[in-house]
Amino acid sequence: MKTTLLSIAALLTVSATYAQTTWNADKAHSRVGFTVTHLLLSEVDGNFKTFDAKMTANKPDLSDAVIDLTADVSSINTENDRRDGDLKSDKYFDVAKFPTLTFKSTSFQKVEGKKYKVMGNLTMHGITKPITLDAVLTGPVVMENPRGKQEKAGLKINGTIKRSDFAIGTIPVAVVSDEVELKANGEFVKQEATTAEKK
Repeated sequence: MKTTLLSIAALLTVSATYAQTTWNADKAHSRVGFTVTHLLLSEVDGNFKTFDAKMTANKPDLSDAVIDLTADVSSINTENDRRDGDLKSDKYFDVAKFPTLTFKSTSFQKVEGKKYKVMGNLTMHGITKPITLDAVLTGPVVMENPRGKQEKAGLKINGTIKRSDFAIGTIPVAVVSDEVELKANGEFVKQEATTAEKK
C-alpha cells in the first residue's frame, strides 16, 4: 500500500512538473514587421498582415517560453501595391514556391529584468538559418474585461538579419539594404492549461 501511494505521488509530481500552458497572440494587438533602408537615405517599413503566433511554457513567469510564428508571405504590406507585388514575385520572396515563413525558438534566456535573448530557426524563401533576437517580456498579469478575467503577457522582439542569407533579391545594397530589421510585438492570452499526459 505504501509503495502504491509513493508511486501515485511520484506520478502527480511528474505531471505537475510537465504542466504546460499555451499563450496565443491577440492579433488585434499584435504585429510582425520589418524595416529596410532605401537608397542609403530613408527607411521603408513593412509587415505581414496574416500570421499566427503562440508561446508555450511550463513556468508561470514564462521564463522558459518557446515561441512559434508562422506568417503568410503573400500578405506582405509596405503601403505600396506595386512594390508589394514585386516583393511577392520570384525576384524576391517567390510566394508561389515559398508561401510561408516560420520561426521557432530553441532558447529563451534571461539577460536581466524583462530582457531576454531569443535564439531560434528562421525559415524563409526555402532556407533555414539560426538567428538571435532581443526580447522584452512584460507580465504575465491578470486583466479584467467584459468577458471576465484573462491572463495576458506582452512580448516585443527585434533583431537584424541579412536578406542575402536567405537569397531574397539580388538588388544592390545601395538601393535596398542587405540588413533587414525585424520588429514584432504583441499581446498573448493564456489558454487552458494542458499536461504532458494530454499531448
